[in-house]
Amino acid sequence: MILDFARFMLFPALVAFAAASDVFTMTISNRVSLALVAGFFIVAVAGGMAPYDLMIHVGAGALVLAVTFTCFAMGWVGGGDAKVAAAVSLWFGFAHLMDFALYASLFGGALTLLLLQFRQWPLPFGLAGQAWLARLHAKETGIPYGIALAFGALIVYPETEWVKAIDLAHLALR
Repeated sequence: MILDFARFMLFPALVAFAAASDVFTMTISNRVSLALVAGFFIVAVAGGMAPYDLMIHVGAGALVLAVTFTCFAMGWVGGGDAKVAAAVSLWFGFAHLMDFALYASLFGGALTLLLLQFRQWPLPFGLAGQAWLARLHAKETGIPYGIALAFGALIVYPETEWVKAIDLAHLALR
């Protein structure tokens, strides 16, 4: 039952926290990525994931880390976004990696267009005092891509073996 609860809540809670953190601070703490990595290994080992499958997931995470850190080095994405993308990919393995990449890209494009449009309008006086909103509105500020990563991850997650292995009858509140 604890394992099912962890499968059901841990991953979604952490990626939602990463998105919220990115919106409000334009940073994603390394602790979030480390918690995703640690949570993966705990749930995978506790759930009896075969060593071969474990290595497949690690390979997917390592590949995404290499690609996203190259993008970070080029100044295209933030370091927190790169680490979260890799940690999420660790959970998905290669089986769901392309779906995650597609959804994150689509949400990222939509988010970018919305923020560019939002930044063209003046910020209403009553909202200008909100530091996080003013930072999000500033034209020189980047895009909090953690939002897109979280939306992509949360759309793909229900299709994974993690969720399909959950015994929902035991999770129901009685």
